[in-house]
Parts: sequence; structure tokens; C-alpha cells
Amino acid sequence: MACRGCGCGCGPGHLNEDNARFLLLAALIVLYLLGGAAVFSALELAHERQAKQRWEERLANFSRRHNLSRDELRGFLRHYEEATEAGIRVDHTRPRWDFTGAFYFVGTVVSTIGFGMTTPATVGGKIFLIFYGLIGCASTILFFNLFLERLITVIAYIMKSCHQQQLRREGALPRESPKNQGLCSAVGGLAGWKPSVYYVMLILCLASLLISCCASAMYTCVEGWSYFDSLYFCFVAFSTIGFGDLVSSQNAMYESQGLYRFANFAFILMGVCCIYSLFNVISILIKQSVNWILRKMGSGCCRQCQGGLPRARRNAIMPGNDPSETGGVMESEAGGRCPSEEMISMKDFLTANKVSLAILQKQLSESANGCRLQTGTQPRDSEFSGGVGAFAIMNNRLAETSGDR
Repeated sequence: MACRGCGCGCGPGHLNEDNARFLLLAALIVLYLLGGAAVFSALELAHERQAKQRWEERLANFSRRHNLSRDELRGFLRHYEEATEAGIRVDHTRPRWDFTGAFYFVGTVVSTIGFGMTTPATVGGKIFLIFYGLIGCASTILFFNLFLERLITVIAYIMKSCHQQQLRREGALPRESPKNQGLCSAVGGLAGWKPSVYYVMLILCLASLLISCCASAMYTCVEGWSYFDSLYFCFVAFSTIGFGDLVSSQNAMYESQGLYRFANFAFILMGVCCIYSLFNVISILIKQSVNWILRKMGSGCCRQCQGGLPRARRNAIMPGNDPSETGGVMESEAGGRCPSEEMISMKDFLTANKVSLAILQKQLSESANGCRLQTGTQPRDSEFSGGVGAFAIMNNRLAETSGDR
């Protein structure tokens, strides 16, 4: 069976570009999981066995000292585990389901952190959580996307200002150059300049690190954790992993309690937003790495197949191919656009970030120069014209549908 478009006889295993990328990424994730499991097992298994051995010794000593059978003692401990799941602790802690505790709980739900120290126990609470979380999590993801879009604009403006100052110091730009509002034309040494996506990633890394360090200092003083444990909690919380082994603001009373709980809320909100934005940028770079691996793996195949891949698509990222000149959304394999009556197809949705690195670069350039697309231009000229990534292509397709009707 020859591959489509070239007849080179590559065989039935000759996959198209999207499937090849998906399978390679899935294989890499499986290898990543296997490697992580091996490392954590090597680090933690011995400690788990030691802790279990110490617990068995303490249980046996307590049983002998108080003349209790092991079965009676284990039954009592099971009752304590049930109380722990309901939020009861040996030490005095804050109520889990008063209004402030419930507000903290819904915050962990909609942010997808889910620490797990508070869970609904009633049937009504569990049913309500399903519907509440469905709408709340979707709304929060939308908020994070809009936050990322505005953060890109702010970072691009700052980077442009810094670049202008550098050019003025070098004499390549006049000291007082007029600001052309709404124009994309560059002035003097700014011609052709685009902010680097890698600088954006660096800025997000530094911002996340700064927030984590400041929050860790606060948690060390207020919660009594070590600074390393506080940093660990910040990453687990900000990345929405939310193990629940360390949870902030759980004691019944704190010094300056109102101020601390507000600062805790602010740090978690800023940290989650920054880490979410950082994950988006890193995922773009991972996708480019996967594309590079595919090109290297397919170097033995025919030139037209591009290493086991079908014919090059219009917006594929190749050396010398600027996706910003061809549009942010790929055409279908038949070469045509989807009918205006259709909503977004799953294929278009999954390929929304096909040229994310180049489109993000273009968005940075447009944001830095303070310009947007004019009304008469095509809305597909930038995936960021209506949002970020997959969110953008949905907006563009909806706009196209409304315009054709």
C-alpha cells in the first residue's frame, strides 16, 4: 500500500502527520511515566517500609501495655480513619463546612487543585459537586486563557520598551520618536524586531519563582513548615496537583488571621495563573521538540513524504516557512475550508496549536507594537486574534459562521 500523494510504497504503517505526532508524544509520556515511577519507587519505597515497621512495633507495644487485643485496637483505629475523612482531627482545627471553610473548598474545586482534605459526605453534596464543578472548572479555564492573553500583551509591551531603551542608548533610535498609535510599522531600529518566545518563558519562570519564594517565606513563619516544605506546597498547589499532604490556612486561629487568609488566597491565585501560563508556553516548546524528533526519525523516507509524513501542509512549521504569512488555521486535507454552517470540527480543534510557536511570536510582535488586525483583514491571520490556542480557533470559526449568515 503506497503512501498517499507520493506512491513510494511506504506500507500500511505510514501514518499522517497528526497521528505520528500523537503516537510519538504518547510513547514519550509513557516512557516519562515509567522513568518517574522508577525514580520515586527507588526514593520512597525504603522509607515506606521503615514507617510501616515502626507502626507495627508501636501498635504491638501499645496493645501489650494496655492489655488490648490487636483486633479491638485496629477496629478503633478504623473509626478514627472515618472521623479523619469527615474532617475531625486530634488537634483543634478550623471547621470544614462553615462559610469560610466552604469557600476555601469551592476555590479548590473550580481551580482543579482538589487538596482532598475536605470532601462532601452527603449524597446531595456529591450530586451538587458534579454540576457545580462542571461549570466552575470550565469557567476557570476560560479565565486562565484570557489571563494568558493579557499577560502576553503586558510582557510584549515591557520587552518592546526595554528594546527601545537599548536602541536609544546605542544611538540607533532617536531620543524622542513619535508614537504612531494603531500602526504596525516599525520605527528605525525596530524594523523586523519580534519579542522572543523564550524570553516570555524565562519571564514566566522568574515570576513563578518569585511568587513561590515570597509565599514560602509566609508559610514558613505562619504555618511552621520548613522552607523546603513550603516551596514544595507552592508547586503542588500552583500547578493544581493538590496532593493534600500539606494544606494552608487550616488551623483554627492565626495571628492577623484575616490578613493571612487574604494573602494566602492572593498568592494561590497569582501562582496558579503564572504556572498555568508557563505550562502553556512549555507545551508549545515540547510540541516543537516532537516535530523535530519526527523529522529526524523520518530522514530515511522519501523527500516528498517528509520522513513518513504526508505531503507538507500549508501551515507546517518548516525552515523558511513563516506561518504568520499563511494564516493561523490549517485547511482541511481536501484543501478547502469547512462550510460556514459547520461548527468547529474535532480535527481543527486538536490542530489549533499546530503553529503555536510562530503564532505566539506574531502575537508578541503585534502586542508590542500596539496594533491589531484591521476589520477588513481575514480573522484567521492570527490564532490569537480571538483568544489563545484552541480557544482562538473556536472564536474564529464562530465569527466566520456568524458573518456568512
